[in-house]
Amino acid sequence: MNPDIHLVIKLQELDDKIAELEKEVASLPKHIAEIEKSLDAHLRRLEADRAALAANQKERRRLETDIQVHQQKAAKLKDQMLSAKTNEQYRAFQNEIAYEEQEIRKAEDRILDLMAESEPLEANVKKTEAALAEEKRQVEAEKQRVRQRTAEDEKQLAELRSERKAAATELKPALLSLYERIRKKWRGSAVAEVVESRCTGCNIALRPQFVQEVKRGDQVLQCESCGRLLFYSPPVDVEKEMAENRAV
Repeated sequence: MNPDIHLVIKLQELDDKIAELEKEVASLPKHIAEIEKSLDAHLRRLEADRAALAANQKERRRLETDIQVHQQKAAKLKDQMLSAKTNEQYRAFQNEIAYEEQEIRKAEDRILDLMAESEPLEANVKKTEAALAEEKRQVEAEKQRVRQRTAEDEKQLAELRSERKAAATELKPALLSLYERIRKKWRGSAVAEVVESRCTGCNIALRPQFVQEVKRGDQVLQCESCGRLLFYSPPVDVEKEMAENRAV
Protein backbone atom coordinates (compact mmCIF):
# COMPACT_ATOMS: atom_id res chain seq x y z
CA MET A 1 0.00 0.00 0.00
CA ASN A 2 1.21 3.50 -0.85
CA PRO A 3 2.82 5.14 2.25
CA ASP A 4 0.66 8.22 1.72
CA ILE A 5 -2.45 6.03 2.06
CA HIS A 6 -1.17 4.77 5.40
CA LEU A 7 -0.65 8.35 6.53
CA VAL A 8 -4.12 9.58 5.56
CA ILE A 9 -5.68 6.52 7.23
CA LYS A 10 -3.70 7.29 10.39
CA LEU A 11 -4.73 10.95 10.17
CA GLN A 12 -8.39 9.96 9.75
CA GLU A 13 -8.22 7.65 12.77
CA LEU A 14 -6.69 10.42 14.87
CA ASP A 15 -9.30 12.92 13.69
CA ASP A 16 -12.08 10.45 14.51
CA LYS A 17 -10.76 9.97 18.04
CA ILE A 18 -10.34 13.72 18.50
CA ALA A 19 -13.86 14.41 17.24
CA GLU A 20 -15.31 11.76 19.55
CA LEU A 21 -13.51 13.17 22.58
CA GLU A 22 -14.43 16.77 21.69
CA LYS A 23 -18.05 15.70 21.42
CA GLU A 24 -17.88 14.03 24.83
CA VAL A 25 -16.19 17.05 26.44
CA ALA A 26 -18.88 19.32 24.97
CA SER A 27 -21.68 17.03 26.18
CA LEU A 28 -20.51 16.78 29.79
CA PRO A 29 -21.50 20.35 30.83
CA LYS A 30 -24.90 19.80 29.20
CA HIS A 31 -25.29 16.60 31.21
CA ILE A 32 -24.54 18.49 34.43
CA ALA A 33 -26.94 21.27 33.44
CA GLU A 34 -29.70 18.70 32.90
CA ILE A 35 -29.31 17.00 36.29
CA GLU A 36 -29.04 20.39 38.02
CA LYS A 37 -32.20 21.51 36.21
CA SER A 38 -33.99 18.39 37.45
CA LEU A 39 -32.72 19.08 40.98
CA ASP A 40 -33.92 22.70 40.78
CA ALA A 41 -37.37 21.51 39.68
CA HIS A 42 -37.56 19.20 42.69
CA LEU A 43 -36.40 22.03 44.97
CA ARG A 44 -39.12 24.34 43.61
CA ARG A 45 -41.71 21.61 44.17
CA LEU A 46 -40.50 21.21 47.76
CA GLU A 47 -40.65 24.97 48.32
CA ALA A 48 -44.21 24.99 46.96
CA ASP A 49 -45.19 22.22 49.38
CA ARG A 50 -43.50 24.05 52.25
CA ALA A 51 -45.31 27.25 51.32
CA ALA A 52 -48.64 25.39 51.18
CA LEU A 53 -47.96 23.83 54.58
CA ALA A 54 -46.94 27.20 56.05
CA ALA A 55 -50.11 28.81 54.66
CA ASN A 56 -52.16 25.98 56.16
CA GLN A 57 -50.58 26.47 59.58
CA LYS A 58 -50.98 30.26 59.37
CA GLU A 59 -54.67 29.89 58.54
CA ARG A 60 -55.16 27.52 61.47
CA ARG A 61 -53.51 30.01 63.86
CA ARG A 62 -55.72 32.78 62.53
CA LEU A 63 -58.84 30.67 63.04
CA GLU A 64 -57.74 29.71 66.56
CA THR A 65 -57.37 33.43 67.32
CA ASP A 66 -60.81 34.10 65.82
CA ILE A 67 -62.30 31.35 67.99
CA GLN A 68 -60.84 32.98 71.10
CA VAL A 69 -62.31 36.34 70.05
CA HIS A 70 -65.75 34.82 69.41
CA GLN A 71 -65.59 32.91 72.71
CA GLN A 72 -64.77 36.10 74.56
CA LYS A 73 -67.62 37.95 72.84
CA ALA A 74 -70.04 35.11 73.61
CA ALA A 75 -68.98 35.05 77.26
CA LYS A 76 -69.38 38.83 77.50
CA LEU A 77 -72.82 38.67 75.86
CA LYS A 78 -73.91 35.94 78.29
CA ASP A 79 -72.90 38.16 81.20
CA GLN A 80 -74.76 41.10 79.67
CA MET A 81 -77.83 38.93 79.00
CA LEU A 82 -78.30 38.55 82.75
CA SER A 83 -79.08 42.25 82.99
CA ALA A 84 -81.66 42.20 80.17
CA LYS A 85 -84.88 43.95 81.26
CA THR A 86 -87.18 42.96 78.39
CA ASN A 87 -87.82 39.88 76.31
CA GLU A 88 -86.72 41.75 73.23
CA GLN A 89 -83.35 42.52 74.82
CA TYR A 90 -83.02 38.92 76.01
CA ARG A 91 -83.75 37.53 72.52
CA ALA A 92 -81.32 40.02 70.99
CA PHE A 93 -78.56 38.75 73.29
CA GLN A 94 -79.50 35.16 72.42
CA ASN A 95 -79.24 35.91 68.70
CA GLU A 96 -75.85 37.55 69.10
CA ILE A 97 -74.61 34.67 71.25
CA ALA A 98 -75.92 32.16 68.69
CA TYR A 99 -74.05 34.06 65.93
CA GLU A 100 -70.78 33.96 67.89
CA GLU A 101 -71.21 30.23 68.62
CA GLN A 102 -72.00 29.60 64.94
CA GLU A 103 -68.79 31.40 63.94
CA ILE A 104 -66.91 29.29 66.49
CA ARG A 105 -68.30 26.06 64.97
CA LYS A 106 -67.49 27.24 61.44
CA ALA A 107 -63.91 28.04 62.49
CA GLU A 108 -63.55 24.70 64.27
CA ASP A 109 -64.86 22.82 61.23
CA ARG A 110 -62.44 24.71 59.02
CA ILE A 111 -59.55 23.89 61.39
CA LEU A 112 -60.46 20.21 61.15
CA ASP A 113 -60.41 20.46 57.34
CA LEU A 114 -57.04 22.21 57.43
CA MET A 115 -55.62 19.57 59.77
CA ALA A 116 -56.73 16.86 57.35
CA GLU A 117 -55.13 18.77 54.47
CA SER A 118 -51.89 19.32 56.39
CA GLU A 119 -51.23 15.62 57.07
CA PRO A 120 -50.37 14.66 53.46
CA LEU A 121 -48.52 17.97 53.03
CA GLU A 122 -46.32 17.28 56.06
CA ALA A 123 -45.70 13.69 54.93
CA ASN A 124 -44.85 14.86 51.41
CA VAL A 125 -42.46 17.55 52.67
CA LYS A 126 -40.59 15.03 54.85
CA LYS A 127 -40.44 12.50 52.02
CA THR A 128 -39.29 15.09 49.49
CA GLU A 129 -36.64 16.47 51.86
CA ALA A 130 -35.17 12.99 52.31
CA ALA A 131 -35.27 12.32 48.55
CA LEU A 132 -33.65 15.68 47.80
CA ALA A 133 -30.85 15.06 50.27
CA GLU A 134 -30.04 11.82 48.43
CA GLU A 135 -30.43 13.49 45.02
CA LYS A 136 -28.05 16.31 46.03
CA ARG A 137 -25.51 13.70 47.12
CA GLN A 138 -25.84 11.91 43.77
CA VAL A 139 -25.59 15.18 41.81
CA GLU A 140 -22.40 16.17 43.63
CA ALA A 141 -20.93 12.71 43.02
CA GLU A 142 -21.86 12.94 39.33
CA LYS A 143 -20.36 16.43 39.05
CA GLN A 144 -17.13 15.13 40.57
CA ARG A 145 -17.13 12.21 38.12
CA VAL A 146 -17.69 14.59 35.21
CA ARG A 147 -14.90 16.91 36.35
CA GLN A 148 -12.53 13.94 36.53
CA ARG A 149 -13.69 12.61 33.15
CA THR A 150 -13.29 16.04 31.56
CA ALA A 151 -9.75 16.34 32.89
CA GLU A 152 -8.90 12.90 31.51
CA ASP A 153 -10.46 13.74 28.15
CA GLU A 154 -8.62 17.06 27.94
CA LYS A 155 -5.34 15.33 28.66
CA GLN A 156 -6.00 12.69 26.02
CA LEU A 157 -7.08 15.38 23.55
CA ALA A 158 -3.82 17.25 24.04
CA GLU A 159 -1.88 14.06 23.34
CA LEU A 160 -3.96 13.22 20.26
CA ARG A 161 -3.70 16.75 18.88
CA SER A 162 0.07 16.62 19.30
CA GLU A 163 0.18 13.25 17.55
CA ARG A 164 -2.12 14.57 14.84
CA LYS A 165 0.11 17.59 14.26
CA ALA A 166 3.12 15.32 13.87
CA ALA A 167 1.26 13.02 11.47
CA ALA A 168 0.08 15.96 9.38
CA THR A 169 3.64 17.17 8.87
CA GLU A 170 4.54 13.80 7.33
CA LEU A 171 1.97 14.26 4.54
CA LYS A 172 2.78 16.12 1.36
CA PRO A 173 1.28 19.63 1.61
CA ALA A 174 -0.91 19.10 -1.45
CA LEU A 175 -2.31 15.81 -0.10
CA LEU A 176 -2.87 17.31 3.34
CA SER A 177 -4.75 20.21 1.77
CA LEU A 178 -6.87 17.76 -0.26
CA TYR A 179 -7.55 15.68 2.84
CA GLU A 180 -8.67 18.76 4.80
CA ARG A 181 -11.00 19.90 1.99
CA ILE A 182 -12.65 16.49 1.74
CA ARG A 183 -12.96 16.22 5.52
CA LYS A 184 -14.66 19.60 5.66
CA LYS A 185 -17.04 18.68 2.84
CA TRP A 186 -18.09 15.40 4.46
CA ARG A 187 -18.05 16.61 8.07
CA GLY A 188 -14.96 14.74 9.16
CA SER A 189 -15.08 11.73 6.82
CA ALA A 190 -12.28 12.02 4.29
CA VAL A 191 -11.18 8.40 3.90
CA ALA A 192 -13.23 5.37 2.86
CA GLU A 193 -12.50 1.69 2.42
CA VAL A 194 -13.40 -0.20 -0.75
CA VAL A 195 -15.49 -3.24 0.15
CA GLU A 196 -17.10 -5.51 -2.46
CA SER A 197 -16.26 -2.97 -5.17
CA ARG A 198 -18.13 -0.18 -3.38
CA CYS A 199 -16.99 2.96 -1.66
CA THR A 200 -18.05 2.62 1.97
CA GLY A 201 -18.34 6.39 2.21
CA CYS A 202 -21.14 6.85 -0.32
CA ASN A 203 -21.97 3.18 -1.04
CA ILE A 204 -21.66 3.73 -4.79
CA ALA A 205 -20.37 0.86 -6.95
CA LEU A 206 -16.97 1.52 -8.50
CA ARG A 207 -15.78 0.60 -11.99
CA PRO A 208 -13.95 -2.79 -12.03
CA GLN A 209 -10.82 -1.30 -13.57
CA PHE A 210 -10.82 1.51 -10.99
CA VAL A 211 -11.22 -1.03 -8.17
CA GLN A 212 -8.15 -2.87 -9.42
CA GLU A 213 -6.18 0.39 -9.37
CA VAL A 214 -7.26 0.98 -5.77
CA LYS A 215 -6.28 -2.58 -4.82
CA ARG A 216 -2.81 -2.11 -6.28
CA GLY A 217 -2.37 0.75 -3.84
CA ASP A 218 0.48 2.38 -5.69
CA GLN A 219 -1.19 5.79 -5.80
CA VAL A 220 -3.71 7.85 -3.84
CA LEU A 221 -7.10 7.68 -5.54
CA GLN A 222 -10.42 9.40 -4.88
CA CYS A 223 -13.91 7.98 -5.17
CA GLU A 224 -15.30 9.11 -8.53
CA SER A 225 -18.63 9.80 -6.83
CA CYS A 226 -18.00 11.39 -3.43
CA GLY A 227 -14.31 12.32 -3.76
CA ARG A 228 -13.17 10.52 -0.60
CA LEU A 229 -9.65 9.08 -0.49
CA LEU A 230 -9.90 5.32 -1.01
CA PHE A 231 -7.99 2.36 0.37
CA TYR A 232 -8.36 -1.40 0.15
CA SER A 233 -7.66 -3.95 2.88
CA PRO A 234 -7.26 -7.48 1.49
CA PRO A 235 -9.24 -10.15 3.39
CA VAL A 236 -7.32 -12.03 6.05
CA ASP A 237 -6.75 -15.77 5.48
CA VAL A 238 -7.48 -16.98 9.00
CA GLU A 239 -6.48 -20.60 8.32
CA LYS A 240 -3.18 -19.50 6.82
CA GLU A 241 -2.43 -17.25 9.80
CA MET A 242 -3.25 -20.05 12.22
CA ALA A 243 -0.96 -22.43 10.33
CA GLU A 244 1.87 -19.86 10.37
CA ASN A 245 1.38 -19.30 14.10
CA ARG A 246 1.55 -23.06 14.74
CA ALA A 247 4.72 -23.28 12.68
CA VAL A 248 6.32 -20.55 14.78
